[in-house]
Amino acid sequence: MPNPDALVADAPLHVTLIVGSNRHGRFGPVVAGWLLDQLRGRDDLIPEVVDVADVHLPTSLTPTPEATAALADVTPKLEGAEAFVVLTPEYNHSFPAALKNLIDWHFTEWQAKPVALVSYGGLAGGLRATEHLKQVFAELHAVTVRDTVSFHNAGASFDDTGRPKDPSGPEVAAKAMLDQLVWWGRGLREARAKRPYGA
Repeated sequence: MPNPDALVADAPLHVTLIVGSNRHGRFGPVVAGWLLDQLRGRDDLIPEVVDVADVHLPTSLTPTPEATAALADVTPKLEGAEAFVVLTPEYNHSFPAALKNLIDWHFTEWQAKPVALVSYGGLAGGLRATEHLKQVFAELHAVTVRDTVSFHNAGASFDDTGRPKDPSGPEVAAKAMLDQLVWWGRGLREARAKRPYGA
């Protein structure tokens, strides 16, 4: 007879993909489309998307009626997630203000959950942005997984259909990253169930 605890431990993880750019003409949706294919192609992940371009939160962190309405839509998606994949470009050696604003409006929603980082950019491939995000998520008691996926010269790396011109490298990197995300996600889910974080 199967162990019920084992069945729960192996249940698919609810993962929220955060698209971190709201800049006009952004390239993020192209990479996000490819990422969603990687997430949906696995039976151990159930993806949902939060796009900062659709979340209108003031940078003042003031609980205005507009902020309350925006939070009512986005906060449950973060709270219900068991893991995150954060997609970021690199702006001036770091990640976008809209992404930081979304992160800063929340706290417990990130705690004791794993975060995978995917970046895109020019020669650096957005890697400087991911290094900054690791520090931010550490402060929020989240766990960033070791492996990342980065697209260097991203605009030239995808074809007109929104697919990488050479998919082999990115697909291998994504599998390694998501395998780690699932390992951490399941382990932390079990830990939170046995002992709420911070208790």
